[in-house]
Amino acid sequence: MQITSMHFKATARTKLANTNLQTALKRLQGNFVRGRAERVAELGNYEEIRSAAAAIRDRALADLGAYLEEFERNAVASGAVVHWAQTREDVNRIVCEIARGHGVRKAVKSKSMVTEECALNEALEAAGVEVVETDLGEYILQLAGEPPSHIVAPVVHKTRDEVSDLFEARHRTPRKTDIAALTREAREMLRRHFVTAGMGISGANFLIAETGSTLIVTNEGNGRLVTTLPRVHVAITGIEKVVPTLEDVSTLMRLLPAHGTGQTISNYISVTTGVKGRGDHDGPEHFHVILLDGGRAEMLGSELQPMLRCIRCGACMNHCPVYQSVGGHAYGWVYPGPMGSVLTPSYVGLENALDLPNAATFCNQCGVVCPVKIPLPDLMRKLRERQFERGLKPWPERLALALWSRVALRPAIYAMMTALGARMLSIVGGRAKLIHRLPLAGGWTDGRDFPAPQGRTFRELYGRGERRQEIGEKRQTRL
Repeated sequence: MQITSMHFKATARTKLANTNLQTALKRLQGNFVRGRAERVAELGNYEEIRSAAAAIRDRALADLGAYLEEFERNAVASGAVVHWAQTREDVNRIVCEIARGHGVRKAVKSKSMVTEECALNEALEAAGVEVVETDLGEYILQLAGEPPSHIVAPVVHKTRDEVSDLFEARHRTPRKTDIAALTREAREMLRRHFVTAGMGISGANFLIAETGSTLIVTNEGNGRLVTTLPRVHVAITGIEKVVPTLEDVSTLMRLLPAHGTGQTISNYISVTTGVKGRGDHDGPEHFHVILLDGGRAEMLGSELQPMLRCIRCGACMNHCPVYQSVGGHAYGWVYPGPMGSVLTPSYVGLENALDLPNAATFCNQCGVVCPVKIPLPDLMRKLRERQFERGLKPWPERLALALWSRVALRPAIYAMMTALGARMLSIVGGRAKLIHRLPLAGGWTDGRDFPAPQGRTFRELYGRGERRQEIGEKRQTRL
């Protein structure tokens, strides 16, 4: 997937003007946000479970090497082959070699964000392997030639009419608008690919160290068909996805469906351990697991390590006012929303995603709803600090901050300057008390009016007792 994160601001403007997108994004509030709230309310000890889930992820990350080695040892014992990939290019090379070694001409896929990181589809097609996405959302996007815009609901940016038009054009069938009919049409188109594919490719929501198993969570039966029907199954995921035990997975699974789709439990939870055994009716004859670093090891031991707890539920983006306004494509890479504002700069370089750590209101809704307690605003703030330290901020902004810091260290001068600024802005606000344009700070007022101050600073009001009197009056009113 091409990285366009450096164009966030320009892309966001076009997305704000896209009426179809704005209509589609409203579904997040109606489905995922309300559904999560209802499921969380059903968990009487929600905060205890949340703390336990965060502790599980922290324990795995604290001894990641040992748990990965345990996973590899147990996976190999059950007949799997484990591959280690340092880069995304390594993943593509390994998968192409596996396909070539087994004479694979067609591969079916179940949704995997890591393969989106790697642009695996393009690499396989260049190697002569037909690739078919089988998750309904991913299948729609493959037909449209678009990347996903959400990690759980990849096609959330499209309306039903857009999907109807796409199916009519690509399937050459009569146009349908009923959701059940559209789903059946996709199922009929995909069925033949399941039985003719030589390779199935999946991700892994979790790697289970004690059993050497991979686990995927889906709401469609395609995941099981991808992992059991083809002769060769390749599971691709990041090294951070390992958890110590099946019991740990059960704790995490109490939170993942609730936060991802507002469900108590997903329709399918599939655990794959090794190859097809004697007497088994289905399962792969060859099972390969590819573990990608791709920038993850560099985050270990750093101030950004808490981000590696992420279980990819998507709750942070569902609740983010920025994502709700511009959608996922504006973020310019695989991971949108608050999680993407941390992961994308970490994986592809801060210089390639300068706007993302700033694409936040810092309302902390993302931090509050995260099931594994990732302090997302704090992590974005740390990336902002890195931008400043590395001189990646625009020079006018760096100059302004440098001047502000010099003034702020001198209280008397700071008080004089802020008092002068408050009076000037009050005059600019006029009778309406609204600032329509801020000199040298147009970003604040390009899309909205800025409320003008009263003409005096908080320190002035507080020093004269007016603010204290106002607070006292409000307290009396409440009483």
